[in-house]
Parts: sequence; C-alpha cells; structure tokens
Amino acid sequence: MNTVRLNITLPTSVNNDINRYAEELNEKKSHIITAALDMYFDYLDIRVAEKRLNDNEPTISMEDFF
Repeated sequence: MNTVRLNITLPTSVNNDINRYAEELNEKKSHIITAALDMYFDYLDIRVAEKRLNDNEPTISMEDFF
C-alpha cells in the first residue's frame, strides 16, 4: 500500500484518545487513524446514497443492474 505523510491539527482530546488506544492495543497511531477513517468513509457512503435517493436522482432497476 502506498502511503502519504500528512501534517494535521487535531483537538487535544482526540490526540489523547488516539494515544491511549494506541498504547492499550499496542498499535501504531496511523493504523488507528486509518481504521477510524475507513469506518467513517463507509458511513459517508451511506449518507451520500441517502442524499441521492432524497434528491430523486435517476435510479436503475435491480433487473437492469444484473
């Protein structure tokens, strides 16, 4: 997997949580942040799909899809 180094600013409380979980689980902070973002992106996918349905964007039938 390719990686990118980022310089970000987080609230102190979030940083403290990341540090605590990293220490407790003996994992790198970057792994915890990546996992959290992956879960959040799944949530955003659902929100985007619901928005598209609410905006009455064109849909296709299941039969046409398959």
